Amino acid sequence: MNNPASPSQKTVISIINVAKSYSRSGQKVSVLSGLNFTATSAQTIAITGPSGSGKSTMLGLLAGLDQPDQGTITMDGLDITLMPQADLAAFRARTIGIVFQQFHLLQTLTALENVSLPLEIAGTKGGILSMKAAEAEALARLEAVGLGSRASHLPSQLSGGECQRVAIARALVVKPKILLADEPSGNLDTKTGERVTDLIFDLVRKDGTTLILVTHNEDLAKRCDHRYQLRDGQLHRAP
Repeated sequence: MNNPASPSQKTVISIINVAKSYSRSGQKVSVLSGLNFTATSAQTIAITGPSGSGKSTMLGLLAGLDQPDQGTITMDGLDITLMPQADLAAFRARTIGIVFQQFHLLQTLTALENVSLPLEIAGTKGGILSMKAAEAEALARLEAVGLGSRASHLPSQLSGGECQRVAIARALVVKPKILLADEPSGNLDTKTGERVTDLIFDLVRKDGTTLILVTHNEDLAKRCDHRYQLRDGQLHRAP
């Protein structure tokens, strides 16, 4: 299912005839089949569907963490299925932000160091950012998520909601064109989850980031500009 772009919008994600399967107990299990999808700049898009329908698989393909069996995936004008791993890693670092349900913060690094890390990896056109410059950018993002005063704390010293806010700051610190979020409030209580999702929507709209949100939460999905259901290996526009 495609989502046509208006003349003023640029297509930043294009999936064409993508298929993905896995081997399970010696049997081939098809997860995605003939999947087609487009997203344009600054859109917020929700992907829903039952467990096992392939939502996380689709997100992994978009992130370049996995490869399709067939088809093409174009991100910001480049076919990521053809990229060498080194080039893909560099492209992902500067173009794609990822927010995981499990946070995936490095436990031995402070909040500030966790958020600084993508900047140090991505660098700039003129070379790698200095440590001082990276820390200044990271601190600004931590302040944007209300955690400037917690910059020196380790993840073990933060609450679940605070860890997820650090993860959001880390994902957005390079101002990526695309943010992929996999059940970002799934491990949080209802009130904290609402605050975290409010923050995500506020920041992506401020930055003009395209958001692809995978969730089981229909109320959360309804906050997006467009909603799709993933079933039988394909995307369908939600009613």
